[in-house]
Amino acid sequence: MRRAAKVAIGVGTAVVVVGTTALVLGPSVYADWANRAAEEAPALGVTAGPLPDPATLDGAWVVSDGSFAGYRVEEVLRGENVTVTGRTEQVDGTVAIADGAISTADVVVDMASVATDEPPRDAYFRSSVIDVAAHPTATFAITEPVPLPARAGDVALAGSLTIRGVSRDVTVQARVASAEGGVQVVGSIPVTFADYDIEAPSLGFVTVEEQGDVEFSLWLERER
Repeated sequence: MRRAAKVAIGVGTAVVVVGTTALVLGPSVYADWANRAAEEAPALGVTAGPLPDPATLDGAWVVSDGSFAGYRVEEVLRGENVTVTGRTEQVDGTVAIADGAISTADVVVDMASVATDEPPRDAYFRSSVIDVAAHPTATFAITEPVPLPARAGDVALAGSLTIRGVSRDVTVQARVASAEGGVQVVGSIPVTFADYDIEAPSLGFVTVEEQGDVEFSLWLERER
């Protein structure tokens, strides 16, 4: 059987499984269940505190355990609004701080490991939406130095976001604070799917809005 036929069968199966679940439970019940399954937006941890003097943070940092990245989209399933979040902890990255400013930052996300509460949806995302075989990662890199705030708070990160092989300039509204001996950075990036050559799925019984958000929570520790 040709690969294209196999992909088509796999996508069809995903649609049937998700659609059948909604029909069995009823659209409103399914929507309520799915919305409860959606992850909360990334937020600074309860132990987050004021940043030390930015000058003391100079040096090399790496993304450490507990970090995650993913997406948030809105679906309409048989007239019911559903929020869907996908997450992965397969995130790598390096950050350099010099003279109290972030001088470089590069983050890499393994797209094949991004998962929701529905494996059939994930299969569709990986094959038809992102095509992880051709585009296994998404990346973000800052394009200009970013001074750190004197205390925990908001910071705007100008950078380049690459999804599905397409790069766009973006400005990330993030929050930064010290946490557990390191630094935590959280935020989200609004994206319009067409800007990354992604067609928002429309499968008859479910449609996806044309915009969504890339979300992240990064725990940084000094490079050893």
